[in-house]
Amino acid sequence: MFKLSSILMIAEKPDAMRKIAQALAEGKNLKKKITENNVEYYEFERNGKKHIIVCAVGHLFNLSPAKSNGWNYPIFESQWKPSFEVRKESAFSKKYFDVIKNVAENASDYIVCTDYDTEGDVIAYNILRFICGVNDAKRMVFSTLTKDELIQSYEKMEKHMNFSQVEAGLTRHELDWLWGINLTRALTLALKNSSKKGFAILSTGRVQGPTLALLLKKELEIRKFKPTPFWQLELHIELDGKKIVASYEKEKILKKEDAEKVLAACKGKNAIIKDMKKKEYKQNPPPPFNTTDLQSEAYAQFKFSPTQTLNIAESLYQAGYISYPRSSSQKLPPSIGYQKIIEALGKLKPYQKFAEEILKKKELKPVEGSKTDPAHPAIYATHEIPDLSKLTPQQRKIYDLIARRTLAAFGDVAVRESNTVTLEVAGHKFKLVGKRTIAPGWIKIYEPYMSIDEIILPELKIGQSIKVVKLDLLSKETQPPARYTQGSILKELEKRNLGTKATRAEILQTLYDRKYIFGKSIQVTKLGEAVVKALEENCPEILSEKLTRHFEEQMELVFSGKVKREDVVNEAKKVLTKILEKFKKKESKIGKKLLEGLIATRQEERKIGTCPNCGSELRIIVSRKSGKRFVGCASYPKCKMAFPIPLFGQITYLKKDCEICGMPVIQVWRKGKRPFRMCINPKCESKKDWQKENRKN
Repeated sequence: MFKLSSILMIAEKPDAMRKIAQALAEGKNLKKKITENNVEYYEFERNGKKHIIVCAVGHLFNLSPAKSNGWNYPIFESQWKPSFEVRKESAFSKKYFDVIKNVAENASDYIVCTDYDTEGDVIAYNILRFICGVNDAKRMVFSTLTKDELIQSYEKMEKHMNFSQVEAGLTRHELDWLWGINLTRALTLALKNSSKKGFAILSTGRVQGPTLALLLKKELEIRKFKPTPFWQLELHIELDGKKIVASYEKEKILKKEDAEKVLAACKGKNAIIKDMKKKEYKQNPPPPFNTTDLQSEAYAQFKFSPTQTLNIAESLYQAGYISYPRSSSQKLPPSIGYQKIIEALGKLKPYQKFAEEILKKKELKPVEGSKTDPAHPAIYATHEIPDLSKLTPQQRKIYDLIARRTLAAFGDVAVRESNTVTLEVAGHKFKLVGKRTIAPGWIKIYEPYMSIDEIILPELKIGQSIKVVKLDLLSKETQPPARYTQGSILKELEKRNLGTKATRAEILQTLYDRKYIFGKSIQVTKLGEAVVKALEENCPEILSEKLTRHFEEQMELVFSGKVKREDVVNEAKKVLTKILEKFKKKESKIGKKLLEGLIATRQEERKIGTCPNCGSELRIIVSRKSGKRFVGCASYPKCKMAFPIPLFGQITYLKKDCEICGMPVIQVWRKGKRPFRMCINPKCESKKDWQKENRKN
């Protein structure tokens, strides 16, 4: 195809390819090529040599069974095949495969410029060996797609690929494939063979199983929880016209009669200030974001799912506005160019005054967390700044979060003061706590995402008598453990060393897709519960965190070159052989449990409250004629009450009624998008606001 030999560069995605080509061409003779199948690639000259840069679209190869044996298990022998031959949804990747194949025919040298991590290296390594017919290449290493860093990365590129990273990536793919294909087939066949009434593709895996078990453990704790009643006393006083509440020294009074005795003793008495303790303390800025921190914070602030956050962050990275978003690090090295970044952010109006203050400091030194990453720094806003008006609303939110967190890392320590006042009424002590900010420091920068208590007390003196406005006796009860949210479960998985920064969000999404879990405050479905209980009772090793962590540690040893990939994979095969032998012996028992859970989940999913017309159950019904779904009355044809609902997405009945019209409220989940709530009544006034909000999403 090409007469002259060329240097072939391999990027991971189209946007990254464009940024790299534009940076390295430096405005000279950059030629954009478009094939018949509408695939872009670029040509340019650098250092007198012709370069051609092409892109993958993620993985162009996937593991597949080496031999076809139907839908049976165990299956241990695999081979890498083009993705378009393995998965229907990857058919589009063939045109990218073909372009690389054609261009590679005249390549004399190769440069890998995929993302610098295990996945990026596996993507590139497979392209090199299976399409280009070579086993190594030079390697560009970068954490941002800014022009400066890309040029520096090219000029100082590695002579070889990082083969410890390649081997670790291949090991992870092989282990995940072995676990995934065998356990998915085992579960699905157990269900299928138990009855003809119910069928579904069920899955579990190295990390998916322990994660689901962890969520169910929390679910069972909540179910078993029995509330304990207790009483609290609140003392209402007035100081300088401000109404302030003090709490009784015992946070929980377990006997009502004890609380009533205190109440009676204090009635009509004044409060005397017995003690005051002021304490000044410093509050350091939070460390820069790593992937899990960013996903957790974005969920807390915007209710973005972890997958959604990563997708938005990826788009900002591809545009050059933030650094690589898949990082475990909480550290920012000087090599990123602190001053250049802060000066650039200062050109954006929301951050101008903060940047100006930071640049006045004698030394620019960011606060750092303890977590590291061998490949990338923490996530930060780069010196290539966006036109904020051209970002989508979701991009603007994530960019603002990252930009403020980046600046906050360089901010001054905040100084706060607490003032604990002890009041005495008829011999009983109450605590009054005031809080104020003396020097806000970094808090000014990150303020939109913080909740700061400011309870400013007037000047008080020991011995001072204060009139009691009223004394309240509050009846309360202990609360069950809080459910995991999509943000908190990621933190928990990270703490337990389950999964990776790049896979945890995907695993969580799979649990939603399989209908094992639902809701923002995560609840386990009957099917999810059945999967865990069936495995706990018959094959508990599948749910073992210890086993999962063991293989995570083995992969780290592969990365460090202390263990060979083949040894880890062979060990996994031996472990799986024992597990699957045990599973087959108990397949019937497992299948029955799974069927019960599947039927119960499907019945529960269909329930959408009570019919306002006849009091029967409202259900999700799929029309036999049109295939469309709607909410209809279970008493049809006697009652023909029906309501339209969205045709796509997972629907969850929230078990509450609309505050405006009293009809059931549902939540709709669409993959990779923010869930939204809606009343099923199409004429409800709330629909106006819902439609506006839904358009934003």
